[in-house]
This record gives sequence, structure tokens and C-alpha cells, in this order.
Amino acid sequence: MVNINMLKFKIIEKGWNVEKIAKKIGIDRSTFYRKMNDTGSEFTIREADYIARLLDLNYDEVNEIFFSNFVAYKQQKKK
Repeated sequence: MVNINMLKFKIIEKGWNVEKIAKKIGIDRSTFYRKMNDTGSEFTIREADYIARLLDLNYDEVNEIFFSNFVAYKQQKKK
């Protein structure tokens, strides 16, 4: 799942907009919006890589935006 708020922030911070990024990575603007809003498929690794390069994201930002899912587990209490 994509960290939508951070991605939107980075797009604006770097002076881009969704239309320009969608065109650069070769997808329709509406497809880009669907991917950001979880109503479509997820970004591919290629698309995430291209977006990261366009926005000049560092390693931590890429992970936080595109790979923010983690497995939560409940630690068992010791008896």
C-alpha cells in the first residue's frame, strides 16, 4: 500500500504534478490517481523506481512511500 500523503507531499515539494509524472512514467493520469487511491492496481517496481528518480527520493523515502506495509505481530506474554 502506498503512503499517499507522503507521495502527494513529495510531488508538490519537488514542483511536479500528477499529470506530469503520469506522462513521464507512461500511464494515464486517471490510472495514476487510481493507484494512489487504492482503487486500481499497485504501482509496479518500475513505476516506483521511475517516480523515485523523478522526485529525487532517498532510500528511506522510497521505502516509506512505496513499501510502508509491514507485518504486525502480537508478542506473547511470558508466563
